[in-house]
Amino acid sequence: MRIGILGLGRIGAFHAETLSGLDAVESLVVADPFAEAAKAAAERFGAEVADSPEAVLAAGIDGVVIAAATDAHPGLILAAVEAGVPVFCEKPVAKTMTEGVEVLKAVEGNDVPVQIGYNRRFDAGFVAARAAVQAGELGTLHTVRSTTLDPAPPPAAYIAASGGIFRDCSVHDFDIIRWVTGREVSEVYAVGGNRGADYIREAGDADTTGAVLTLDDGTIAVVSNSRHNGRGHDVRMELHGFQDSIAVGLEDKLPLRSVEPGVTFPAGTPHDFFMDRFTAAYRAELTAFTEVVSGSRPSPCTVADALEAGWIAEACTLSLKEHRPVRIEEVRTV
Repeated sequence: MRIGILGLGRIGAFHAETLSGLDAVESLVVADPFAEAAKAAAERFGAEVADSPEAVLAAGIDGVVIAAATDAHPGLILAAVEAGVPVFCEKPVAKTMTEGVEVLKAVEGNDVPVQIGYNRRFDAGFVAARAAVQAGELGTLHTVRSTTLDPAPPPAAYIAASGGIFRDCSVHDFDIIRWVTGREVSEVYAVGGNRGADYIREAGDADTTGAVLTLDDGTIAVVSNSRHNGRGHDVRMELHGFQDSIAVGLEDKLPLRSVEPGVTFPAGTPHDFFMDRFTAAYRAELTAFTEVVSGSRPSPCTVADALEAGWIAEACTLSLKEHRPVRIEEVRTV
């Protein structure tokens, strides 16, 4: 099949590399506002270069991957759907939930599939955890712990436009908690602080946060996030039930050092970048998109799915600001 790519920054170029290695993909058509980025992709992957998103959509493509700046996501999603082209778009759907809801309303009832990029749904460990929960292996679930710790904060310009750590980083934890447990979040309580980069504080954001989520069946989920984790990129989940407990991310590249005498685990080189931690997941995610394009499976992460994680992020942002528990229904507008 022939796949278009809109946006060739860090993640767009990574997706181009992944797509070029998939058997189902025969050719790529790429576009980026920076001509040199498109030219580099063309030279590296044998892609065709188009001079605009409209030209990509008109180039006889079977599907399109949107990896452009967040502000451009709503317009590009809707343009692709209007053109009848299946869409994969990196999260978030839009910069604001208001815009996200507008996209949802516009695509509802349309036969053109849209897949939003929450790659943890394709990580082997999280897939196994979901299967264990669905099979009842843990018994009644009572506690979930989900962690995303970055080795260093992103640049100041990124922080200023990110919408805050809950909307930018924690949404991955929120989405995967919903997906693995099969439950919805009913209430949140969030805390946060600043122990590092001044520009994060100046942007009105926290660099380290914690959130307690109450799920609709009474399960308690604890989410921990930080922009400062010097040992590496740490993404994990624990699920505890009355019958068993399991963990995702408990492997030799886990960026954690044991001080127990005689313990050599973990023994590998710690993950230091999200692309390192989730290389296989990204490949599985884009493989799934080619199946969506071919019509052999529905979208594994719809616009509606992505907005659910967004409402949790909105509730946590309000909770941190007002120092109180917030029910999801307080922020939800649809």
